[in-house]
Amino acid sequence: MNDDVRNIVLGVVAAGLSAALGWLARTYLWKRRLRRKQAFFGLPDNAESLLVVNRGAGGPELTVMRYDVFALLELAALIKDCNAHAQIIPHDAARQGFGERTEFCVGGPASNRRMAAHLASLLPGVLVNVDSEPGPDRGAFQIGSERYRLEVGKEEYALLARLTVGESQGPRPVFLFCGQTAITNQALTRYLARNHERLSRKHGNGTFALLLKVVNSQAYGPDVVELVADVTRAAQTPLPTPAAPRNSHRAS
Repeated sequence: MNDDVRNIVLGVVAAGLSAALGWLARTYLWKRRLRRKQAFFGLPDNAESLLVVNRGAGGPELTVMRYDVFALLELAALIKDCNAHAQIIPHDAARQGFGERTEFCVGGPASNRRMAAHLASLLPGVLVNVDSEPGPDRGAFQIGSERYRLEVGKEEYALLARLTVGESQGPRPVFLFCGQTAITNQALTRYLARNHERLSRKHGNGTFALLLKVVNSQAYGPDVVELVADVTRAAQTPLPTPAAPRNSHRAS
């Protein structure tokens, strides 16, 4: 074998080794990234999860608003990426407790009883005005001592939370997507899809609650989202019970 042939063979072998090492490195990094994503969402391979949504008011059939459908599509893509499966279930048919399956609960407490139960049990520092009568506080969030009013199409607030309970810390969390309007629900799921790696690095696989603001949705849809605050502590601290009014006494 002359020098030219030997150099060609060595070059081919080196290129093959380099390609193999590169493939192994990429595979290792991809698997590590996947495992972190699965741990954050509580979705190991072939895991089952629940997508809890509103039931339409027109009858017993499951009907979902357009923007909530878009939110479900965002979540379905995340679940599929984790090699897991999802079941869509209406809010008034969900009967499981915490930690059995990862749950993604979409919609505000006015139309989603499951969301109302989660807020009362897990985030007692969050109060959502569900009055049907028009008024400046309709749909407003109160978190701790702060109040966030709704301006439809201009400034709309939404709460994104990852919650774990008791011994179920980490493995099977509950994700809440509680928006003041349907478009903010989609904004929350899109925000989670884009930022889950950053959220995982910052919060690990524990509990967090973030208040977001959707800006000018009438022009930008669900795409322009600002982080207002990490409200985890305030959301978990029960609001003070209003004092009962004293009976008035008329002088005789």
